[in-house]
Amino acid sequence: MIGLGTIINVTTIVVGSLIGVVLGHRLPERTRAVVTDSLGMLVLVIAAFNIYALRDQAWIDTVGSSATLLIVLGALIIGGVAGSLLRIEMRLESFGGWLQRKFSSGDASISRARFIEGFVDASLIFCIGPLAILGSLSDGLGIGIEQLELKAALDGFASIAFAASLGWGVMASAIAVGIFQGSLTIIAVFAGSFLTDAMVASITATGGVLLIGVALRILRIKSIAVGDLLPALIVAPILTVIVAQFVG
Repeated sequence: MIGLGTIINVTTIVVGSLIGVVLGHRLPERTRAVVTDSLGMLVLVIAAFNIYALRDQAWIDTVGSSATLLIVLGALIIGGVAGSLLRIEMRLESFGGWLQRKFSSGDASISRARFIEGFVDASLIFCIGPLAILGSLSDGLGIGIEQLELKAALDGFASIAFAASLGWGVMASAIAVGIFQGSLTIIAVFAGSFLTDAMVASITATGGVLLIGVALRILRIKSIAVGDLLPALIVAPILTVIVAQFVG
């Protein structure tokens, strides 16, 4: 069944979030703060693994060893300009606020801000990464859902920890995951296999940089508008193709 992987992923996020909210209400504020800090540091570790794709041999063979970092830089600049003009971050927060009004009975501004924070941060973390992209494409191509099954398990445990700290907004991120991964699956059904290993590496490395921005938000170091940088994930593989034409 095409799309089953995403359905499983969405389900684990919802179930994990329910468990996390129940546990979170029983934890004191200082404990939830420690959990949040731990998650922020873990996201930094995941980001480091993704950024290591800068040394991916297939990507280096395609564009040259000196071009990989420049491609990520170019993708971030071009994608950031496009995203800021499209006001993606603001739209994500507005959507999160709309969901909060639908799902929450409380009107307190703190509750609203916490919901939006949980929704936006969890959505970015669950949607940025090679498993989300490759798994969705593999599902659409009929190759299998093993990657999305692995991602579903990881996201399920992560959503428990996130929801314990950030509340119901984490569960709402399942909507963003469903839309994002479902769209990629549909694209794969009609477009076929079009991403090369080099293009995937460019997306992975660029996503790693974006995850650093998410980690900085979680750790309350700097509120980076990571949503506005999301177009960089599209720009990176395009730049890889363009640079490859000159190198070849």
